[in-house]
Amino acid sequence: MKRIPFFKMTGSGNDFIVIDNRGGIVPSDACRELVRAACRRKLSAGADGVILIENDPECDFAWRFFNADGSEAEMCGNGARCAARFARLTGIAPHNALAFRTLAGTIRAFVDGVRVRVQMTPPHGYEPDIDLMAAERPLRVHFINTGVPHVVVFVDSPQTLAQFDVFSVGRALRYHARFAPAGTNANFVTVLDPSRLKIRTYERGVEDETLACGTGSIAAALIAAAQGFAHPPVHVETQSGETLVIHFQHDAEGFREVFLEGDARVVYEGVLWDETLGGAPANRNA
Repeated sequence: MKRIPFFKMTGSGNDFIVIDNRGGIVPSDACRELVRAACRRKLSAGADGVILIENDPECDFAWRFFNADGSEAEMCGNGARCAARFARLTGIAPHNALAFRTLAGTIRAFVDGVRVRVQMTPPHGYEPDIDLMAAERPLRVHFINTGVPHVVVFVDSPQTLAQFDVFSVGRALRYHARFAPAGTNANFVTVLDPSRLKIRTYERGVEDETLACGTGSIAAALIAAAQGFAHPPVHVETQSGETLVIHFQHDAEGFREVFLEGDARVVYEGVLWDETLGGAPANRNA
């Protein structure tokens, strides 16, 4: 495999390897192997996921988004903000207002320096008040698809949230039969006041807690509003310490005009060498 130029970027603590793949430097049949190798922390660049920027006949670009385990996902809110800023920085998108195609639909974005606001695809599948057992405990969860599937569990205080076993309960929900076969992401949320939430998220595909999740923060804000706990705009404090702002309209008809706003920062530019990709030990005998 050729050496591959990339940007390492972070959106509120969610980190990504972003590659300009318009020339096909990453062949389609090698995507998943490359993602799994490149995302290994300490053995390669390390990341929560990989974003491939590709050509599109109607939008500024298209993307393919892969979780660290090599699975391809429909959408990632923090990744979308990083992709938009990458395209603006590299001249792929010539204007601050741009559009790109995802498996979840066309996304509009607005770039203002490090600050990026993306309009998300319409949420769907809202199911409140689902009672189930997970990790040997009864839970009441609320489901919504914000481009990818999410459940939200409300906990009663920041102290409870800080001590919550996000990994074990999140993993149990992620693989719960109620959400098979696709599985779900799991979010644990405390309402601080009607405009502020605090969140921790177990992400499907990463298979661990992450420092932030854009679509999870959106799910938390929308469900908090539907439950009467919050009103827009909702500021969501992530585990990274950064705050995402969720803008939306909500009425009896549902949710509309959903936007995710936050910083998208470049960490560094680099080149992935073949010896940490196709030649890595994990691709021989691991």
